Amino acid sequence: MSGLNEVLAINTENAPSGNGLYSQAVAFSHYNHLSAQLPVDPKTGKLVAGGVEAQAKQSLQNIKAIVESNGHVLSDVVRLTVFVTNIKDVDAVEDVCKSFYPTYVPTQTVVAVDALPLDALVQIEAVVTHGEGTIPNAPQSGDLIKLTNNTANAPTNSVSTQTVAFSHYNNVSAQLPIDPKTGRLVIGGIKEQARQGLTNIKSILESIDVPFDDIVKVNVYLKDIADLEAVNEVYSTYFPDSAIARTVGYVPARTAVEVAALPLDALVQFEVVVSFGDGTPPQAIEDRHGIVIWANNTDNAPKSALSTQTVAFSHYNNLSAQLPIDAKTGSIVSGGVKEQTEQCLTNIKAIVESIDHVLEDIVKVNIFVKNIADLDAVNEVYKTFFPDGIPARRVVGVSALPEDALIQIDAVVGNAEGTPPQA
Repeated sequence: MSGLNEVLAINTENAPSGNGLYSQAVAFSHYNHLSAQLPVDPKTGKLVAGGVEAQAKQSLQNIKAIVESNGHVLSDVVRLTVFVTNIKDVDAVEDVCKSFYPTYVPTQTVVAVDALPLDALVQIEAVVTHGEGTIPNAPQSGDLIKLTNNTANAPTNSVSTQTVAFSHYNNVSAQLPIDPKTGRLVIGGIKEQARQGLTNIKSILESIDVPFDDIVKVNVYLKDIADLEAVNEVYSTYFPDSAIARTVGYVPARTAVEVAALPLDALVQFEVVVSFGDGTPPQAIEDRHGIVIWANNTDNAPKSALSTQTVAFSHYNNLSAQLPIDAKTGSIVSGGVKEQTEQCLTNIKAIVESIDHVLEDIVKVNIFVKNIADLDAVNEVYKTFFPDGIPARRVVGVSALPEDALIQIDAVVGNAEGTPPQA
């Protein structure tokens, strides 16, 4: 055993089984990444009876069971991501969330998607702190604390915290294009909304003295994929942000998808993952200062001027979503969803191997499919890349993907050696 962090798969009989395709949760270093939880009763293996309230309750009970099976509690959750198939159900789901989180509230992302596995009405996933870390037989900076923060310079919400930091990462609630002064959507079209969403993120980061260029991953949820070009025009005025970042051309990893609807009927919503070089107490000074962001691109996977293929910080690599594009031709591969799935995963494999890692280091996989009915075919290919079913996983059916692709996949990968200074 090298003594470095290792991937730790977590499964309990008190939550629905991944049936060999995925683990319920995967811990690495100071975080647990949970698979998205459908409202499935683990005793029957079927969706619970009732409407969206009953389904939301079951999804959260499944999360609670997984979290507690690993010796943690619900207040260790730093982010909840809620997927609904009807945006009108959001209020009902949030009422259920309040019953699980009466005081502390995690950061949150809410989107409506076209479809969910098993025809569920809601699916909820969580990111959970892991204070003891995953270095074998060696507690790693135990008793780290969460740092929560809200600023009046960005929209506030009673059901979510703007940002929750733990260890070397900040988890920021997805930002809608809301003007914090009025509490309403900003006036204008997609460009104005994109600018407001990114401005809100910048305000949150400034409130905790974190530079904008410390963002390592951006998720863009669009009401209409045709608006992506306009969003990119605005996006390029925010990234790179600093003179140093412009010099090296640093841009975060990125995922962009079209969804069925967003809260307040917004046109765009941004979610970010942010590095936190200072860490959270009681990390020792030598364990936190000077940690650097490592951005990497390889010729063996598709490149983009707007995103980096993978961005490493501390003990995680954050990958850009991979479309089924052949890196040699720059075009979508021929064939159907099986061929496209294989190409997406081949691209991920190439990126992971370019940074001296292997597929077994992946802790979470996010799959976006244009047609949820394609999932069986996707799984057939997926199993050949992940025969042990270790990574945690999310699957959602989306309205459209860039390049009119049938599937898009991104991943979070462990970085056992960390980034300097090694800790």
